Amino acid sequence: MKLLTHATAIAAIAALGATVSIASAQSPAATQTVVRAGSQPAIDGPAANFTGRVRVEPVFPATADAPFSAGYVTFEPGARSAWHTHPAGQRLIVTAGNGRTGVWGGPVVEIKAGDAVWCPPGLKHWHGAAPGSAMTHLALTGQKDGANVHWLEHVTDEQYGR
Repeated sequence: MKLLTHATAIAAIAALGATVSIASAQSPAATQTVVRAGSQPAIDGPAANFTGRVRVEPVFPATADAPFSAGYVTFEPGARSAWHTHPAGQRLIVTAGNGRTGVWGGPVVEIKAGDAVWCPPGLKHWHGAAPGSAMTHLALTGQKDGANVHWLEHVTDEQYGR
């Protein structure tokens, strides 16, 4: 193990301090923003966009600097979204339960807690809970030209795979 001399240690600390000062000087007005859990009211998913009982809990809104939003969406057993697309895509992280997702013309895919799903821009898809399990996912949704989703028709029971 190599020991630092007093002079070497002082030089290393001075270099670290200079790096911190430079980083601070580059963005003196920047600060973090904390959005407190539960500070935005949860809403029931509207019947025009969902089948079954769905609860949406916003986490944070999109901003000009970060054009994506986040929210927890909880689907009761058998509940699901309508078909929809996202102009800037969407990432889903399943946090609890078992669910299903599908793309237009494709198979129904089972998803479970810990799985992550990427929905590319413009891909017609749906997601929701499995028949015997509630499912919650964290949705990170991009925004493009002020829009984050384009809702389409409801998913039929046949498409859902009952």
